Amino acid sequence: MEHAPLIYGSLMAGIDVLSLGLLKAIHLQWISPYFFAIPVLIYACQPVLFLKSLSYEGLSVMNMMWDLLSGVFVTILGLYFFKEKITIKKFVGILLSILSIYLLTS
Repeated sequence: MEHAPLIYGSLMAGIDVLSLGLLKAIHLQWISPYFFAIPVLIYACQPVLFLKSLSYEGLSVMNMMWDLLSGVFVTILGLYFFKEKITIKKFVGILLSILSIYLLTS
């Protein structure tokens, strides 16, 4: 499966978005701290996906794919859902992450 690394990386990054988004909501007191167990349990599923992803790509590439996609997806969450701001310099870094994802998948 040619796109498996991108798919698995996206799934793992999606887990990061959900977990980190819930933690940010707890931090902002939008939801109760009692919900802390939910991101922990969700994040505990990630090693299973990572293990499966290693059938399609090596450790270094899969870890980089996961990290880059997570950074881009979590940044989008922060910008649009939590109304965070980033500098131009950081935006360029995000664009370079997207370029890196492209290079890793080609």
